[in-house]
Amino acid sequence: MHIHILGICGTFMGGIAVIASQSGHRVTGCDANVYPPMSTQLAAAGIELVEGYGEGQLRMRPDLWVIGNVVSRGNPLLEAILDHGDRYVSGPQWLAENILSCKWVLAVAGTHGKTSTSAMLAWILEDAGHQPGFLIGGVPRNFGISARLTDSRYFVIEADEYDTAFFDKRSKFVHYRPKTAVLNNLEFDHADIFHDLAAIELQFHHFLGTIPRTGLVISNGLEPALERVLEHGCWTRVERFGVAGGWQAAETGDQRFAISFNGVVLGEVKWNLLGDHNRLNALAAIAAARHAGIPPGQAIDALGRYQNVRRRLEVSGAAGGVTVYDDFAHHPTAIASTIAGLRSKVGGGRILAVLEPRSNTMKLGVMKDQLPGSLAGADRVYCYTQELGWDPRVTLAPLGTKASCEDDLEALVSAVSTEARAGDHVLVMSNGSFGGIHARLLERLAARGGPC
Repeated sequence: MHIHILGICGTFMGGIAVIASQSGHRVTGCDANVYPPMSTQLAAAGIELVEGYGEGQLRMRPDLWVIGNVVSRGNPLLEAILDHGDRYVSGPQWLAENILSCKWVLAVAGTHGKTSTSAMLAWILEDAGHQPGFLIGGVPRNFGISARLTDSRYFVIEADEYDTAFFDKRSKFVHYRPKTAVLNNLEFDHADIFHDLAAIELQFHHFLGTIPRTGLVISNGLEPALERVLEHGCWTRVERFGVAGGWQAAETGDQRFAISFNGVVLGEVKWNLLGDHNRLNALAAIAAARHAGIPPGQAIDALGRYQNVRRRLEVSGAAGGVTVYDDFAHHPTAIASTIAGLRSKVGGGRILAVLEPRSNTMKLGVMKDQLPGSLAGADRVYCYTQELGWDPRVTLAPLGTKASCEDDLEALVSAVSTEARAGDHVLVMSNGSFGGIHARLLERLAARGGPC
């Protein structure tokens, strides 16, 4: 079958393309911006890409159009597909009907930590010899790819609450029908499609309604919003993590922590990751793996060989005695957790936080008032202000002179590189490429001629 995917260069739809190709289909696709790294990955998989959404692509006459949620009415190719009466489906629907229906699906949902927890869980299953299939919204270093299809009965998927397609406004995750479901946390996000937190809680309620009573829900017991979702209706056994009577982690040393369940200590994780949020992610992954038959001791041992997802406090490089990090954080809670994690590593070293508020929610300014608090742990704060519908200078005023705002990327690079000195840590946070700022900072720092 020939499948043509609209919006193919997003992480999720690109993963769909790879999985469809691995299952034997001829796959092509298009997007508004076809560029590396996704274009390179897709080309390596033999997937032909078309730049733009010209209606001339109708002449390709695929057997099925798969429509990504970036595509909306008014798109010329979509309009041509509708006028022609061609068959189309969403990415989640295609995945559910053609891949997931015969798998033991382990789905990881939540506002934060979906990618990291999914990667940990996939690695535990891999280390145990199960070779799971997976579709993850990032690139785990243990695998070097974000998606794959295998003959394994297990499939790990990052279960996103964003909407499915222009014709299906349900959250993506309602299509996946998991046997094992992780609920990492729940906060307000995606202000472009949800009016309030209650609207997102309703989608999580619908998600719970798809899980069989023979399955397992693993929920963060520290999250009031998740407790409300569970109280609204749950027909599946629940295990909680982060609280007494469930799965818990107790720090035992530098990057070491003991795992217990129902008060019984099961082992100690020794790894290179930082922060309380990653310990909670590990608890969820161990609990989910146990439901799939992996003893906790074996899962704990596997996490000692786990390598984090790219763009999670990833070191981009060092120059002039300054270390530059790349992180995906863009929600205030994630920003605070990332800074706290780096602080636990560098102690009294200076942290220069460089933020691009790029997500739709941040651009709308819905959470802008939380930013001063989330950035307070940094020694200096720099905010890129381009294309925002609010004034960051006013928002970040509570941080006083330690906050600076720039609407020009070159000016931002210059300001940060001028301020940075040997021993500093520059933490760049964005859910996009941020104009290649990491390389530009390192180049500027190196040009200074060594530590200063």
